[in-house]
Formats: sequence, structure tokens, C-alpha cells
Amino acid sequence: MNKVIDRPRLWIVIPCFNEQDVLPVTAPMFRDKLLELIKAGSISEDSRVLFVNDGSSDKTWQIITDLAAEDEHYIGISQSRNRGHQSTLLAGLMEAKDKCDITISIDCDGQDDINAMNEMVAKYHEGCEIVYGVRSSRKTDTWFKRNTAQTYYKLLNSMGANTVYNHADYRLVSCRVLAHFADYEEVNIFLRGMFPLVGFKSTSVEYERAERLAGKSHYPLSKMIKLAVEGITSLSTKPISIITGIGLFTVLLGIIGIIWAIVMVILQKTVAGWASLACIILFMGGVQLLSLGIIGEYIGKIYLETKHRPRYIISDRTWDEEEG
Repeated sequence: MNKVIDRPRLWIVIPCFNEQDVLPVTAPMFRDKLLELIKAGSISEDSRVLFVNDGSSDKTWQIITDLAAEDEHYIGISQSRNRGHQSTLLAGLMEAKDKCDITISIDCDGQDDINAMNEMVAKYHEGCEIVYGVRSSRKTDTWFKRNTAQTYYKLLNSMGANTVYNHADYRLVSCRVLAHFADYEEVNIFLRGMFPLVGFKSTSVEYERAERLAGKSHYPLSKMIKLAVEGITSLSTKPISIITGIGLFTVLLGIIGIIWAIVMVILQKTVAGWASLACIILFMGGVQLLSLGIIGEYIGKIYLETKHRPRYIISDRTWDEEEG
């Protein structure tokens, strides 16, 4: 039986990068939700909202420190430099795992419905140790983003990656799960695909995603593509198998082409065809370069993993570490 604490200590973990515009709007929302859950008896009174600064270049860290000075429910840590959303979220979760009972990770922009936290905590009390926040629809997305996102999730699953459809990084995770998750020491991290690997009892809750409350999105198309490549290559080696299949198929076509060429020579029906020859060369060159690129992506990850560099470095906290 899973041990569920009657009034668990909750830390809401919120990665922040250049969020000076939206932070003053959403911070009170997170605190009010925390106080609501405390008043309802769902979580303990020493629960906290943890902001994780991802080396922001604006006033984000100053706002976090001011919030922490004004209200004890706010706390914050800061990375030594910008390292990206996934590394920042991981830093917050690892900071929290020994200091609370459950965490809920959520983005700072206010797009994820904070009211879903009520159901997440309720599911934890029912015995679930991971609760995934899943978008019920993508009405707020553009046609392009909606269709590319759906294609991406289907592609991940077809590649053998065990991901939750329409789930990003809005989730409740117990610290028992985080203790085991800490054993996953890879540098190339894709959290939404890694948590299902840990196991434990899990479920999901649906919510409607709203428009960003303030500021601009920090996830342009280039970053979305990079995250997509990171997810596939971090969770699956199937692209390598696909390359092998393409290689075998190309070899088979080559053998057929050689036999056809020999037969044409014997029958004296050879015809000069520079265009067809050029097409074949360009096609083969494209296949080879694409294959080398995919293989290089995996070799690059191996290179980074062997260095064992730290995945994050915390330079500042809003509290004295010796005092906890």
C-alpha cells in the first residue's frame, strides 16, 4: 500500500525565464491557490511556491526576491546562467524532493488552469503518486501549432517513447517518485517522457489551456523543433533502426539497378541519361547526409553524457541554506 500523508507539504515549482511582465500577475494567483488548498485541509500550512529563475536577463530574479521578502509562502532559487526550461524545472524538483511531500510543476505564464491542482491533490489522496495535467483541447492554438503538436505526440509514440498525449510539464509528483527519479542521471533530459519510465501509480486530469496572461512566449518554432528532436533522440533509438531499413532498401534498389544496367549492356540498349544519373546521385547524397545527421545527433548525446557535467547549478536562494 502506498503511504499517503493526510496533509502533505506541497511545493509548487515554477520555472521562470524573463518573466518580469507576467510574474506580478500570476504570482498572487499561485499563492491564493496554495492558501485555498491549505484552508481546505488538503495540504499543510508550511507549503510553498518555489520560483526557479533560469538565468533571466530582466528583473525576474529581483521580483522573486521581493516576493519572498514580503510573503513567507514565496521562495526562490536561481540558476547560475540560462540553461533551458527542462534543466530549470529539474533543478526545482531536485531542490524540492527532500523538503516536501508532493510537488506540482507549472509554467509561469498562467496558461495552465491552476484550478486543476485541486483535482491533482485529490488524486494524490486517493493513492496516485504522479498526476498528469492533460489538455482537453487545443482551441487556443493556431492551426499550425495544433496539428504539428498532435503529429509530434503520435510520432513519439510510434518511435516507442511512452509519453502522455497532450501533456506538457504540468504535473503532480510525489517526493517518493522524485527520490527514484534522481537516479536518472542523463544530461539530455526530456521530463515529460522520463516520468512515465519511473512507474508508480499514476493518472491524469483534464483542463482547458488559456491564453498567456502577459508578456511574450519564450518558445518560438525553433525551440519547439529543438525540443521535439530532444524528445525523440532522448527516449528512442528507433531512428537508427529506420536508417538501417532505408540503407537495406537502398542497397536492394542498387542491386536491381546493377542487374538492369548489365542486362541493358548485353542487349546493347544503353542510352545516355545524365538527368537520371544526377537525380540518383542527389537522392543518394541526401539520404547519406540525413543518415549521418541523425547518427551524429546520437553521437553528440553520447559525447555530452560521458563528460558528466552538472545538469544545473544553483547560484542563489532566497533563504539561508544552512537554516533550510
